[in-house]
Amino acid sequence: QVRLVESGGGLVQAGGPLRLSCAASVRTSNYGMAWFRQPPGKEREFVAAISGSTDITMYGDSVKGRFTISRVNAKNTVYLQMSSLKPEDTAVYLCAISSTWSTGRAMANYPYWGQGTQVTVSS
Repeated sequence: QVRLVESGGGLVQAGGPLRLSCAASVRTSNYGMAWFRQPPGKEREFVAAISGSTDITMYGDSVKGRFTISRVNAKNTVYLQMSSLKPEDTAVYLCAISSTWSTGRAMANYPYWGQGTQVTVSS
């Protein structure tokens, strides 16, 4: 049973930083992992991903240069360091894991998902 638990969300002022964590119940070193977000009333969108083994990263256009995805395999945890936050970053942030080393921008690449953590950015 794969279980993903996100943490670190909260209320932050615009321009500030926040770090999200996603702890997995399985060994994650060989699997691609990703962060998505779902703003209120909108569809879920891709934020960032990191591949298994090679740790190649990719980002959504709206967060490139502001967000950084990383992983600590010894802890089976992936992080999302967010900086220069904007009110439009307000969303539920969800962690997902692939069944292979590869990643992608599509939700279909990830069979397992966490419940999400709320991030609210005030102006």
